[in-house]
Amino acid sequence: MLPSEGSAVVIVAHPDDETLWAGGIILANPQLEWYIVSLCRKEDPDRAPKFYKVLQELDATGAMANLDDGPEQFPLPIKEVRDTIQNLLPEEHFDLILTHHPKGEYTRHRRHEETAQAVINCWCHGSIQATNLWTFAYEDGHKKYYPQAMENADILFALPEKIREKKYQLITDIYGFDKNSWEAKVTPPVEAFCTFTDKGKALDWLQKNSII
Repeated sequence: MLPSEGSAVVIVAHPDDETLWAGGIILANPQLEWYIVSLCRKEDPDRAPKFYKVLQELDATGAMANLDDGPEQFPLPIKEVRDTIQNLLPEEHFDLILTHHPKGEYTRHRRHEETAQAVINCWCHGSIQATNLWTFAYEDGHKKYYPQAMENADILFALPEKIREKKYQLITDIYGFDKNSWEAKVTPPVEAFCTFTDKGKALDWLQKNSII
């Protein structure tokens, strides 16, 4: 599914997004050097330490920023999001980028959408160097059900039982979400991704799918 060696970067809005939407693919591919960034909650005394503990469990390194994540979810300038991403990343070429879908993973979270738009634009215009771009591919039927893999995703990865259990353990035991919480109930057993190697096609797709 992924190269036998190389590096990958996961760029998400919040600590726990990396585990919810891509934890299985990370755990299943320890041959890659994983670098994970969260654009929000750097100064959160609860979530930030948990994020770094999860990175240890994923055998990854990473960094955090502190973009506004208040309950109002006021729009952020995309330039601010792009600049934050570029300041968090080491100057290197990655084999793979993983990030949010332009429509998010559920209805709806503005920070997920902004992150997707900023990452895709950075990649397409060369400010993030990578061979491949994958976005998460989940939907919730406009809140009719918990987020689940899009049927038309390019990659559908059914998690092996041990990896599924480990992913769930990261959400409940390390991030500390109760077993009856939304996060614990939603933790996808099948991970899904849209994939791109052509930047022009990615930009066209972004324009068709962007809702911000």
